[in-house]
Amino acid sequence: MSLQEQLGTQSTLYIKQRRELAELIGFETRNKYSIETEHGEAIGFAAEQQKGILGFLLRQFLGHWRTYEIYCFDSLKQLSLKAVHPFRFLFQRLDVFSSDGVKIGAVQQRFSIFTKKFDVLDENNQILMTVASPFWKIWTFAFQKQNQTVATIKKKWSGLLTEVFTDQDQFRIEFNDLNLSLAEKTLLLISGLFIDLQYFERKAGKR
Repeated sequence: MSLQEQLGTQSTLYIKQRRELAELIGFETRNKYSIETEHGEAIGFAAEQQKGILGFLLRQFLGHWRTYEIYCFDSLKQLSLKAVHPFRFLFQRLDVFSSDGVKIGAVQQRFSIFTKKFDVLDENNQILMTVASPFWKIWTFAFQKQNQTVATIKKKWSGLLTEVFTDQDQFRIEFNDLNLSLAEKTLLLISGLFIDLQYFERKAGKR
């Protein structure tokens, strides 16, 4: 079963950052994640594509401004999705494509002073869902559609030592609306990765 088909059967997902998944996906990379059900079954993996010394330097000096790509694989190591981040200083964005290059949608950061704000867009850049997470809820992101919460992403506490000394973040995705489409669930999965890279990634030099 493909990763997208697996998404269609789940009401809850976990994204767990891993130190090393190169043996599973075939290349070395910095940001690596397993995608798991609430029962701990891995249904897929995601990883930032490695670009050698250039990629290292871009991460070191540009952080999340850098250009990068995230590949998502199913449990059989088949490429399922690709998310592309263009270089930009403001209003970060991830464009999401299927394995054969068909545009699924995007995650687009919006201007806000007091909230973490971004939109989930469809393939035509029309707004599907909005997020405006207040600063006092730093680990909770509610996705709104027509003023209703249709999904929630929460960063899970990993323990003091893990939070302080490592970058092994965990996120829980709850699909509150049972009528979410497969494309919407796919974009919510990518939103979880976007949240980690945009709001919780530490600079390489601080590791």
